[in-house]
Amino acid sequence: MASAVGGMSNVKIFVLYLMENVGRPLDFVTLNDIVMQTDYVMYLDFAEAFNKMLDDGLIAAVGGEGETAYVITERGRNVAESLHSDILSSLLDKSLAAALRYLDFKQRGVKAVCSVEKREDGRYAVVCELSERGTVIYATTLLVDSEDRARRMAENFRDRPEVIYRGVHALLAGNINYLFD
Repeated sequence: MASAVGGMSNVKIFVLYLMENVGRPLDFVTLNDIVMQTDYVMYLDFAEAFNKMLDDGLIAAVGGEGETAYVITERGRNVAESLHSDILSSLLDKSLAAALRYLDFKQRGVKAVCSVEKREDGRYAVVCELSERGTVIYATTLLVDSEDRARRMAENFRDRPEVIYRGVHALLAGNINYLFD
């Protein structure tokens, strides 16, 4: 199954676009995480494109001691600008917004914790919490009827806490179009 953005050329353009617009060095895990935020690129396509871009000098490793980070090179900028892309600009914009939200949570040090607790009545409590530098900024408990559903909810919360937070915030603020922003 191919990535939603199209072939390898589009995958490269997609990744280079995000790197250019984030504007700072990113380690591989963080870069992977921001690319995967919208599910437009499959992991295997990203990994293949990443290695090709590194080999072709479109991105470069930077940093000394500690974790290696990557930046887009001048050649990468030129290639991305000169390649024809059939990626809709709305997809690029949505992906960049999701990436920036993810990085905001990561930079702010927001911690997401979610657990599943079996209750005496046979239901399961999904207990989720976001904290920023020791202060709880969001907490909720939701009762569900099956352990499987509870575990899937907890996993989704841990995978994308910024999306859950944004959704709840938008719903409480009366913005029912939050999914389309």
